[in-house]
Amino acid sequence: MPVEVHVVTPEREVWSGEARLLVARGVDGEVGIMGGHAPLLVRLDIGPLRIHTEAEEQVAIVDGGFLHVSTEEGSTRADVLADAAQLASEVDVAAAGRRADELRLRLEARDGLDDDERARIQRELKKASVRVAVAG
Repeated sequence: MPVEVHVVTPEREVWSGEARLLVARGVDGEVGIMGGHAPLLVRLDIGPLRIHTEAEEQVAIVDGGFLHVSTEEGSTRADVLADAAQLASEVDVAAAGRRADELRLRLEARDGLDDDERARIQRELKKASVRVAVAG
């Protein structure tokens, strides 16, 4: 039984279709969703989202948000409501690598960074690093 998957951001629909398996990275670990899954709400972490269809595997990179799974009349729907997301094939790996290097240098310099700024830079570094790791 397939899962109807919708990956959306505030700006656009990134991917939609039927999948036999959806694997997402929640803040408490990975979760796999197949047809017939119980209703669920998961807070997403920065990381890959793997969509296994009958023909291929699509990979997206998600920058947080929520995964909502619902079941109605025997069908399963998974809505990925992401803060930001893009398919791995859309990632400019060289640009993401440069961004990661720039952010690492800012963290190493430590000049004038308060805790909030350091946390923001670390989050941005994680986003860039995941893009390089998944799409590279």
